[in-house]
Amino acid sequence: MPRARSRSLRHGIAKVLFGEEDPSGRTIRIDRVPFTVLGVLEEKGHSLGGDDLDDQVMIPLSTARKRILGFFAGHPAAVGGVTLRVMDGADMARTNEVVRDLLRERHRLVADSPDDFILRDLAAVQRAQSRSAWLMTLMLAGAAAVSLLVGGIGIMNLMLVSVNERRQEIGLRMAIGARRREIALQFLIEAGLLAMLGSGVGVLLALAAAAALGAGPAIRNPGTGVAVLAAVVTATLVTLISALYPARKAARLDPADALAQS
Repeated sequence: MPRARSRSLRHGIAKVLFGEEDPSGRTIRIDRVPFTVLGVLEEKGHSLGGDDLDDQVMIPLSTARKRILGFFAGHPAAVGGVTLRVMDGADMARTNEVVRDLLRERHRLVADSPDDFILRDLAAVQRAQSRSAWLMTLMLAGAAAVSLLVGGIGIMNLMLVSVNERRQEIGLRMAIGARRREIALQFLIEAGLLAMLGSGVGVLLALAAAAALGAGPAIRNPGTGVAVLAAVVTATLVTLISALYPARKAARLDPADALAQS
């Protein structure tokens, strides 16, 4: 294993094999072949493909070919793949061109023959994945916006029905001195309380379902709390906005007409 500075030994294969102890100088066996540990690499996390880069053990290439992996048929000095790391800010297009030219030269490929190797730019793959994630986010945001619009229209219609059914109550309150803004505020407060009550019930049901499915760590994540709070606030705001027109209509009712309703 190559020597490298390590900020922490509490990750990856080093923790699995040696716990919190320093593995430097210890011996491990790979396929019954002993290796001396020279150091631990810094924690890297996961690759684009989801592989844990901290669960890898690096050994000399020649030893791997002779003692662990075996020779490639007919090519005792061949390798199956090479991973290159370039400096920050390097021209990736130029780097890819140079690497391709070198491989074609080493493989003795003529000018009109296709490549017999695959060259991947992980940075380009990451950019493509980022664009795909961004497009997916936009699609989900659009779907959520449509859902909020439909939900807001439904809330407004229900409140209009409520205003029509409570005309006598509204007329009686106005007759005993209630002002128009107080009538409007009453309906807005009722809408806000119903929104928070419904959101609270929805959050409790979601948390219960998540706990039943074994998603306890996700529930304890601080980001989950922020998302829940944002959802409740959004639902309440949509409800209040949808209730503005019904509340205004209730406040503009004529008391005499409202009380005359049978």
